[in-house]
Order: sequence, then C-alpha cells, then structure tokens
Amino acid sequence: MAVLWLDDVRSDDLETVGGKAASLGELTAAGLPVPPGFVVTAGTYRTFIEEAGIDEELFEAVDVDSEDSKALARAHERAHELIMETPIPDAVAEEILTAYRSIDDGEAFVAVRSSATAEDLPDASFAGQQETFLNVREDDLLRRVKECWASLFSQRAIYYRNQKGFDHDKVDIAVVVQRMVDAEKSGVMFTSHPSTGEPRIIIEAAWGLGEAVVSGAVSPDNYVVNRATQRTEDVTVADKKLMHVKDAETGETVEREVPDSRREERVLSDEEIARLVDLGEEVETHYGQPQDVEWAVYDGEVYMLQSRPITTISDTAVSNVENVSGSNGSAADGEMAGGNGQAGVGEVVLRGLGASPGIASGPARVVTKLDHLDQVAEGDIIVTEMTMPDMVPAMKRAAGIVTDEGGMTSHAAIVSRELGVPAVVGCGSATRELEDGQQITIDGDKGTIREGVESKEKQRQPVEDARPKTPVKPMTATEVKVNVSIPEAAERAAATGADGVGLLRIEHMVLSLGKTPERFIEDNGERAYVDEIIEGVRTVADEFYPRPVRVRTLDAPSDEFRQLQGGEDVPREHNPMLGYRGIRRSLGNPSVFKLELEAFRRLYDMGYDNLEVMFPLVNDAEDVIRARKHMKDAGIDPEKREWGVMIETPASALQVGTMAEAGIDFASFGTNDLTQYTLAVDRNNENVASVYDELHPAVLELVGSTIETCREHGVKTSICGQAGSKPKMVQYLVESGVSSISANIDAVRDVQHEVKRVEQRLLLDSVR
Repeated sequence: MAVLWLDDVRSDDLETVGGKAASLGELTAAGLPVPPGFVVTAGTYRTFIEEAGIDEELFEAVDVDSEDSKALARAHERAHELIMETPIPDAVAEEILTAYRSIDDGEAFVAVRSSATAEDLPDASFAGQQETFLNVREDDLLRRVKECWASLFSQRAIYYRNQKGFDHDKVDIAVVVQRMVDAEKSGVMFTSHPSTGEPRIIIEAAWGLGEAVVSGAVSPDNYVVNRATQRTEDVTVADKKLMHVKDAETGETVEREVPDSRREERVLSDEEIARLVDLGEEVETHYGQPQDVEWAVYDGEVYMLQSRPITTISDTAVSNVENVSGSNGSAADGEMAGGNGQAGVGEVVLRGLGASPGIASGPARVVTKLDHLDQVAEGDIIVTEMTMPDMVPAMKRAAGIVTDEGGMTSHAAIVSRELGVPAVVGCGSATRELEDGQQITIDGDKGTIREGVESKEKQRQPVEDARPKTPVKPMTATEVKVNVSIPEAAERAAATGADGVGLLRIEHMVLSLGKTPERFIEDNGERAYVDEIIEGVRTVADEFYPRPVRVRTLDAPSDEFRQLQGGEDVPREHNPMLGYRGIRRSLGNPSVFKLELEAFRRLYDMGYDNLEVMFPLVNDAEDVIRARKHMKDAGIDPEKREWGVMIETPASALQVGTMAEAGIDFASFGTNDLTQYTLAVDRNNENVASVYDELHPAVLELVGSTIETCREHGVKTSICGQAGSKPKMVQYLVESGVSSISANIDAVRDVQHEVKRVEQRLLLDSVR
C-alpha cells in the first residue's frame, strides 16, 4: 500500500510516515483543524529504488569524501539523476493520483512536503534538509514526489550523514501531500514562552502565507497572551512590507508588496487571538508539553499546519517576549517553507538555543569545510553546521559561535562555555541564511542573532565574567569543582574559585591534533603523542595546583575519529554512542592506552601529585581490574594515586559495590550518558528531546543508590555531567551525601551558594 491517509496515521507510525506526517496525524486524530491529506509512505520510496534496481548504484554514488566539494556535487547530481530518470511504477503512480483526485475532486492545490524517518538514524535530524513544494497540481505531483525523494541526497544531507557516521542506505523518506491553505494571514504560536517556559502564549502573525514570517522576510505582529488570565498583555503591530501569496494565474508562490493601507494594520482580531489560544491549549494538553505551532487563517477558519515540542526552554534562560522569532529561527517545511529574507538593522534574523552566555558582534564567517578554518580571523563569528574538536584553534580566535545543529551538550556548547565565547546553537539554517562577512550580533543568553554591531561596552570579557562578583566564597562541606574540556579554558576555570577540576576531558586534546592517535603516532612517534597529552594536562594542573584535577582518559565515539586523518581505518558504527568508545576502546587498543598512562606517570614524576585518573564508560569490576593492571604496567601505583571511574551506565551503577572492592577511590556520575542509557533516549535527537530528563525518578534512584553504596565502602562520589549545574539536582545530591559536585564554568558560584543553602537547611532540620 503506497498511500496512507492522515486520518489513519498516529505518532507510533513514525517509522512508516516520518516525523512531520506522524505529527499531522496526531493533530487530526485529536479533532484539531488540519487540512486533509495523505502520505506516500517511506516504504514506497524504499520499494521504488529497490525494484528499479538503482539502490546499489545510488548508495555507491553518494559514498564520497564529503569534505571534497566537487565530489559532493557530483554525488548529488548522480543521485538526483538516478531518481528523477526512473519512472514510478504505474500501480504506485495510479494510487498516488487516485488519492489526490479525492481531495476537492482533483482540483486541489497541494503542498508536497518531505517527512523523514528517524528510527534508523537516531542521531540525525532532517529538519530543513529535504524539499517542500507549494501549490502543486496533478500534472506536477509525481515529479514533486520524486523531487522530495531525491532531496534525501542533497549535498547538505550527504555531508550531514557522513559527518554523523551513518550509512546512506539506512535512511528512508515519506512524502506528505496535503491541501494547501490559501492563507489570508498566518504565523507561529508558542504555547509557552520559548526560552523561559513562562505561561505566556506568544503569537506572531503576518499577511499571506507563513513562509514570510519564518524566513524573516517580514517583521510580523507580535501578541503576548497571559495564559492564567487569558488577557492579551502586549500587542506590537509591525510595519509589514512584504507578503507571500499564490499567484492567481500561475498558481506559484510569489512575493508581493503589502498594500499601504494594510502595512501597519493589525493582523489578528481579539476573536482570532482567542481562537488561537484555545487551539494552543488543546495542542499542549494533547502532547503534554509546550508546543511550537504553525497556523493559517482562510475564510475565517484557523488551520493547524504543524506542531512540534519547544526544545529551547531552560531553567535559567531569560528572554524578552518582544524579541521572539518563529520556530527557533529555522525555516519550517510546508506552507512555512523558508526564503532568504533579511531583516533590518537590529532585528532578529535567526533564533536558536542560547548555549554560552554573552553578547558578541563581528563579521559572520561561514565555515562549510574544515579547510575554511584558516579564514577565521580574530573577532569573527564562526557560522557552521556543527563544530568538531579540530575547530578549537579557530574557536579560540572567534568572538562567537553559531551552529545549525546541536544542543546544550554538543561540542560547540561545551567548548564555547569554557572559552567564554558567546554561542547560539541549533539555529537550523544559519549557514544558509547568513552571508559570509555579514555583520551580526549574537546573544548567547537569549539565543538570538541580529543584524548589525553591538556597542563594545555590552560585549563580554571572558575571564572577568567568570571571576565571581561576590568576593567571599561560600564555605561548604560538599566540594564544588569545575568541568574543563580544553586546556585553553584553564585560566577562566581557575578564576571561578572552584575546589578543583572534577572533569578534564583528554579527548579534545587528542582530537585537536587533526589525526587519529594511530596516525599521529605513525607520523610523529610515541614520544610526541605523550608530550601532547602532558602539555595539555599540565596547563590545567598548573592553574589549579595544589587543588585536585581529575583527568578522564580518552572517550570519543568512532564518528569523531572518522573525521580525522587516518579516520578511514576507524570502524563505521550505526550508533557510535553505544559502540567503540571509553574504556572499551582503551582496553581494546592497549598500545595507545599505555601512552596515555605513560603521560600520567611522567606528570606524577614531575611533581603533579594533584592529578587523579578517571576511566570512562566502565560497566563492572572486570573493566576496573583490567584498567588497574594497565596502570601498574605503566609504573603508576594504584595504592598511592587517586583513581576512579565514571558512572554512565545502569550497569556501572548497579555494580559499583564490586568496583569499590576492586580498589577505586571515587565514582563520578556522567549524567548525560547515564540519562540516555537509562531512558533509552538519544540526547542529541531533537525528536525525543522532550523525554530526556536527568531528574527522572529512575535516574535519581540509580544516583542515590550509588552514593549510598559508595559511602558504605568509603568511596568518594561526584558528578560531572550537565545536570550538576541544575539546582534541583544539586539539592538531591547534597541531601544524598555526595562528596563533590563539578559544574560548568559559568555555574560554579551559583552551585556553591545552592550547596551552602541546602547544607544549612539540613543542619537546621537536624537540630529542630
């Protein structure tokens, strides 16, 4: 069966119909006003390429070096040619056309929208990568369906999957065919404030089709509604110069000037706002979480075009509602498909997730290939799809970072915070919408990107910002340490007054060499590799001496190694997060592991007795015993030196007692991994971001039981994951008796105060 109607689609059909169609089916089933339509299933695409016999040639054509722009272009052209020149089987074509003819008796204008599946690629998000076509009629329908299929192999999509380390033949794509709404007015609604989560509904509206709103081609009206009182608290009527409409003669979507009489006219009436608020409440109730909704109004009726969870809400972010821009800044599909509009000076042109605080201005430097990094000068703002460890030298030169992909635990977010470089991540389309050299200002608190330059007075000084504003450090029994990803952040980290370093990641030092460890050793020798590690660790140890510095041995997924010279010899894994990384890689590749330990031995010999060795992704005592033996073989006495393990899997939490008996001195929670492995939620997958929760009862139970077991064995406990900076987690840990908490650089002083507050409360409770 090639076609499924939206009426018959539900959220658990994601693998069959893709994310967009699954959401539309859910909205339809909930009785919300969704334009009728159907889905050409992902299985239809798969059958098409396999029965036509083009699948092997197709996947072979796109198996190229994605850093070779010419090869990438040839791959795209060949894939497009293969799909477009292969006819759709008659039976499938007839089923699609028959379904189309049942919409408005075959006279309908429809939107043809790509809907990528995610089950086979848990690390990949296809938002904005595949095609959408508006105002399509029967004579063009089949071609547009194939164009959507072919867009699975655009240059950007090929590059993205290669960067993620996933096989192209694991990707499927469905296509939504849905009646167009010839919108008189349209826009975006957030059912809660998109940055702070406050109970305020934010509505943006403009004349015509919604793509003008999302693309930034028009400054929309902005309406703020208090959910508790249902009152419209604020109305900002913009000067709406442009609108996107359907051309009456050609049926194509065109840009028109708004008539002078309507440019500064309010788009939505109070009645329409009330209707949208009601629908927003229904959508959020249905999904059980705040939603980002696309809507349109035609002939007095409001239609829901798409709904997705708001993923930018954080506990600490503060954002002004009048600056909210649609859909996290990325152009959505369907009637919201984006253009390339530019807003005026000072206006928000893109929005993402504020990942590293501060304001920075400078020329955008769009980096689409690693060999573009030498073009990044001091004061530039790097704009890239995602950052990699070998980008760190350029990131150090940059005034700010902007990425299309990633979240609060991405490489860009972690490194930017530690360098004190403002960053906005997850913008979706920054590399396409920002021009190289364009002067922009980014706000890493609000997650906004504006045109123009901010005054120097408002821009941040990284080290001084990290230095506590209150001179007296709170005295706490629970130590508060700091996370450090790269040696370059050591000065800023030390300025926080932290009790030491709870996590120094060695992988960023290794990966920044630009070569796999094996290739670097082959080219430069073992001594050079050891020296590189020593130099990086020593930089941090010097800043903190005699405060302890806990250094984690190499933990990088295989997909990160594949991007380096020598990466062709690294195994290609379907899900690298579950694969050859952490202690598994160290024990499986002892020739490299012994050099890391040799670096530690030499550092101890040099007098750095404040260093502690930590092993990542252990599961049980067997891992610990084998690692301990390697330490002895390297000349490190486990009885004299502090060493321990990361608790990142349910297995390690459950086996911590036997690991304590094997001799560990400490156990440190890596909540990023512990959460994803406990809840079966890929932390980098936006489709399941709403259920990623470090405070889930199951995660807390594992944490609490581990602390209790370790206390019984005299083993210290700590936390070095992202959750260690969250007040609720801090409260739970202190109440459970954790030994130390390691926080992000910008959160150390807040965590110190929170720890002191909880300790004082516990003390008072004990004597009352």
